[in-house]
Amino acid sequence: MGLESEIHDRLEAAFAPRTLVVENESHRHAGHAGDDGSGESHWKVTIEAEAFAGMSRIARHRAVHGALGPGIMGRIHALSLDLS
Repeated sequence: MGLESEIHDRLEAAFAPRTLVVENESHRHAGHAGDDGSGESHWKVTIEAEAFAGMSRIARHRAVHGALGPGIMGRIHALSLDLS
């Protein structure tokens, strides 16, 4: 299973979102800091989920990082989040 699928599956299980888009943006950062050559270093995630209702922006980000866990977070350099 690729990292994109792992990210998607963890977030789907944690938040049951209305919308979930996981985009690999590593190609946009090739040769830049944090590019480890894996092609899986930079990600953008868009989630719309009822689970975020009433949560602050920071709480939403912490929830996503927690759902992904250290195993995934330790394998990526950058994670852009659009959460609502």
